[in-house]
Amino acid sequence: MKYRIALFLLLIFGLQSCQNENEKRLAENAKEAKKKEKIFTNINKGWTFIDEPINEISESQLNSWTEWRDFIKEIGDKPRKTIGAFQKKSAAISKKAIALNNNIPEQFNQPQIKSRISILITKIKMLDLFIHLNTIPDDKVVFLVQEINKELISLERQMDKIVEKAKIPKEQGEEDFLRMLDTTRAIPNSTAPQVPLQRTDQNAPKVE
Repeated sequence: MKYRIALFLLLIFGLQSCQNENEKRLAENAKEAKKKEKIFTNINKGWTFIDEPINEISESQLNSWTEWRDFIKEIGDKPRKTIGAFQKKSAAISKKAIALNNNIPEQFNQPQIKSRISILITKIKMLDLFIHLNTIPDDKVVFLVQEINKELISLERQMDKIVEKAKIPKEQGEEDFLRMLDTTRAIPNSTAPQVPLQRTDQNAPKVE
């Protein structure tokens, strides 16, 4: 009889422990789900990229740059519903950003443009890294989106400066001077032949 009672009490204790464990697991899952929902909400709210040129001047010059158009289209397409969609979008943006190093229009193929593209790519790679972490730092993701927008503005403003500068008419004679300067630089330096100095023999008879 005592054995049956002990077995019964042990069974009740075991069932109660399982129930407590299940309740604890459910509470942790609910807490984790709430945390992920908050992260998604913050990223979804802060994920807004500048996908329109800040100046029509550079826009007209960029129509032939396929990599730029593809990049702008990619950042303008905002993901929806899940954090996984944002992760896929981040990877796609990173790929399009790296491609910006290809086929840069001749007018913009300058050091100041290339350096800004390099900074832009670096920050986009950081964004892609953070959003793929197991525990996503949503505040850093949102901050990097803002930083990327700043780099986009800086890059487009530099493009506008280049276009505006190209429109300024050169002063009369400036083109000829620049052309002459380029020609002079193209001519290799040559040294004039040295005329050997004749030594005077003091014992030689003088001619008068």
